[in-house]
Amino acid sequence: MSDTRNQIRAHIHSNAGIHFNELVRLSEFAPGQVQYHVRRLIDTGDLVREEIHGQTHYYPPQYDDWERGALALFRRETSREIVVFLIEHEPSRPATVADELEIARSTLEYHLDHLTERDIVEKTYDERNHVSLSLANPDRTAPLLSEIAPTVPDRLVDRFTRLVDGLLEGTSTSGST
Repeated sequence: MSDTRNQIRAHIHSNAGIHFNELVRLSEFAPGQVQYHVRRLIDTGDLVREEIHGQTHYYPPQYDDWERGALALFRRETSREIVVFLIEHEPSRPATVADELEIARSTLEYHLDHLTERDIVEKTYDERNHVSLSLANPDRTAPLLSEIAPTVPDRLVDRFTRLVDGLLEGTSTSGST
């Protein structure tokens, strides 16, 4: 295996769930080089490629489908904060999570859609149809959180969303007075 391919493989193995743009940005190689070597690594079974929510992510082969989905979502700062909050305060009502994390309910619901779709978070309903949030697989979730951290671009997207939510919230409040 070439030195370039070994470097790309090692980087992906130490950054499970990294998406292509981040891989290129952090490497010393041109996008075409990264594509070429990643394809070869996939062909030999050294990497797994998965499209998750519009981004191509790469993983070492030891991760199962659930873990790959969780790792991709944990790269988003807001999804990660929701999961950490639930580890510490489950079960919780959605309004409590949104208030404590200072995010709009629409932003919370956007991330919850992805987290529930991947069986990371569960929504349960009581007899009055009130929703409670809890982790679907707490024993598997917590260890995965320590394996990755949100990237700068992902954190910026989440922070921009929060900024816009805050501005819109301020607009609707001032428009009603």
